[in-house]
Amino acid sequence: MAPLKHLEMENPIIDACFRNFCASHGILTVEDFLLHDLYELAAFAEREANADRLKEGITVMLSLIEVKCRPLLNGMELLEDLHRNKHTLSSGDNGMDSLLQGGYREGQLTELVGPSSSGKTQFCMQAAASVAEKQEGSVFYIDTGNSFSARRIAQFIRGTSDAAGLRKRVLSRISCHTVYDIYTMFDTLQGLEVALRSQVQMNVNEYRLRLLVVDSISSMITPILGGSGSQGRALMVALGYMLKKLAHEHNIAVLVTNHTVGAGESGKTKPALGETWKSISHVRLMLSRDNRNSNCTISILKHTSTVRTYTRLTNQANALYLQLPLAKPYTVSVCICFLYSLLAKQ
Repeated sequence: MAPLKHLEMENPIIDACFRNFCASHGILTVEDFLLHDLYELAAFAEREANADRLKEGITVMLSLIEVKCRPLLNGMELLEDLHRNKHTLSSGDNGMDSLLQGGYREGQLTELVGPSSSGKTQFCMQAAASVAEKQEGSVFYIDTGNSFSARRIAQFIRGTSDAAGLRKRVLSRISCHTVYDIYTMFDTLQGLEVALRSQVQMNVNEYRLRLLVVDSISSMITPILGGSGSQGRALMVALGYMLKKLAHEHNIAVLVTNHTVGAGESGKTKPALGETWKSISHVRLMLSRDNRNSNCTISILKHTSTVRTYTRLTNQANALYLQLPLAKPYTVSVCICFLYSLLAKQ
């Protein structure tokens, strides 16, 4: 959860003096504040010389928590919000857009799962280029494995008479942030949330943030999951909640990547991060590749509005063909107009 110091910028009453008072009672984060006996905390505040200011700080904290708690919504209100605010963003790939019924949806977290060299990073950079160019929105790209490449993103930008100018404009809308541990990730996302709130208050709509990419989420979380303690899983769930909160409240499409691990003696693989993380994403796609014939398969493991399907990508005559078995006996075939060799570079 967010440290109390992150609230001071917008709420000066939560200053160092108030935080030191809270810290003396074991309260360092918003979560600690929620779990504490507030009547007891107010009683301790009465004994301090600056009792009025401390009690005002406690009141401000309670009002902030009340504001941040989401109101209950009925099904019709959720549907109206979906149609009014949660649009789909093209992935930059016609076949992927067909599979996802339009692309990556704002307000949702989409997870790409697959082994190394299965195309995860390629899809992330392709989506970033597409959103920055076609939707004219900004992209917040978090790179945890030094895999971000501006040159590769530039390859996805359409050629025009002013190709150099277009590339410059598109790339200027993509900000890349290098993060190597989960604590820096929390700080980065909290800073992003503060910036987004400021934009809302100032009514800034030009090139608003539309896509948040985390490539990859598993490389940060895996190191903290070892042992029998629950702290690592708690941090993982808190991170998932924060990503979904950003997606919903600011109408952002969130795209994360995850690797695979062995599933026992069968030789099969499964998504990493375990059952706890399984419930976090709204949409979960499994990418796999057959090295014998250069075929790539994308399976929908989870989707909020479609049945479980799979997509088989085959390299024939330098074109990419997809078969989308949606539900027997219906089958849709789609031809994608870009070279499979681009996908194979990941």
